[in-house]
Amino acid sequence: MSTQQNVGQSVIRTNRKAVLPTNLIAALGKIGYIAGSVAILLLIWEIVSWLSSEALPRPATTLSVLWSMVSNPFYDYGPNDKGIAIQFMASLQRVFAGFLLGALVAIPLGIVMGMVPFCRQLFDPIVQVLKPVSPLAWFPIGLAAFQSVGPATIFIIFITSLWPTVVNTAFGVSAIPKDHQNVAAVFRFSKWKYLTKVLLPYTLPHILTGLRLSLGIAWMVIVAAEMLSGGTGIGFFVWDSWNALSLSE
Repeated sequence: MSTQQNVGQSVIRTNRKAVLPTNLIAALGKIGYIAGSVAILLLIWEIVSWLSSEALPRPATTLSVLWSMVSNPFYDYGPNDKGIAIQFMASLQRVFAGFLLGALVAIPLGIVMGMVPFCRQLFDPIVQVLKPVSPLAWFPIGLAAFQSVGPATIFIIFITSLWPTVVNTAFGVSAIPKDHQNVAAVFRFSKWKYLTKVLLPYTLPHILTGLRLSLGIAWMVIVAAEMLSGGTGIGFFVWDSWNALSLSE
């Protein structure tokens, strides 16, 4: 009996020795690929900087400026001179405010469009017309409606992050297999039970895909919106640095 236990323990140890190096090699491989990608990016950056006679700052110069900003990220010397962390937090608040408002509207609208053919045929042309509108085209409308650049910026993020979630949610709901619906009808699911036991579990991957796309769009839009609105934020920081000819920032 003790011999079998020893053999079993040796097999487990052998398996552990075989598994751990494999995981370690995979992790080192991923780190190596990331390091290689960063090295290629820095090399291209260095070449472009050299070709432009350093009109574009070199990576070493930019990284030194980045370190100085990161070492004191919360300073506040006035309305046009704030630390990078303050600028980032201002953008983060606007992005998530617009994104969450968009999700609160997009998910129920997508569910209704997917469940009710009449609503899908009614709202789909509106979605298809408004979806390709440029984000900056909404800014004057937001200013006219809210009379303030802060709410107008959130409005831009809200209106542009709606459409991926609406489209993906509606597609997920409309793609629920007929068998699922028949089983729910046989067991006489209530509307709430059908929503929580059938509809949401099946469409959740589609909803998450739409939310991921919407969040990406929100981050792209915020920079351009803050360049127009001014005040604080990453977009304003980039535009202010350009006006001051501080390209290394």
